[in-house]
Amino acid sequence: MADTSQADPGVRRAAIADELRRLEESAMYSAQMQFETGKHWRGVHLMLGIPTGLLAAVAGTTVLVESTGRVAAGILALVSAGLSAIMTTVNAPQRMTHATTCANAYLEVQTAARQARTVDLPVLPVDEVRAVLAELTARRDEQNRAADPPGRRAYRRAQANIRHGGQTYAVDRGLTVTTSDTTEPSAPAP
Repeated sequence: MADTSQADPGVRRAAIADELRRLEESAMYSAQMQFETGKHWRGVHLMLGIPTGLLAAVAGTTVLVESTGRVAAGILALVSAGLSAIMTTVNAPQRMTHATTCANAYLEVQTAARQARTVDLPVLPVDEVRAVLAELTARRDEQNRAADPPGRRAYRRAQANIRHGGQTYAVDRGLTVTTSDTTEPSAPAP
């Protein structure tokens, strides 16, 4: 392997820029997949929680209102108890929170990598930017270890979100940015 400390700084800068782009892309897809996973667990929680609550309420009402509906109330109570057990085992709210936390951590890495590439790389010494790259890579790797693997559906939905501009800012599309004070044309996307 060649000694990179003696390599042309322009070549090293280009290699670091490429690696920062890879890191941005990896974090972007990982964040989107974790957000989709969080949506999935929110849906599971609602699909189990609403019927569980309704069945428990109907079972309680049936017992109180009718003395002849004890069997029906018992069945409803058992079904409700079964759904409650499933909810407890699945633990969808905790999984949803974990996926969302992981997604936001990936977004932090993505943003930091983009800023390092577009703002810092042109002006900082190569060794400093290389240290930033190493730190961001370590953060991404740590997040990879903490995140639950997403399912195939989350992967497909994340790809669709990104393909349809879900991770693109107006400034990156060259659109005009309007604030309450001024309107300025954005620079064209790199």
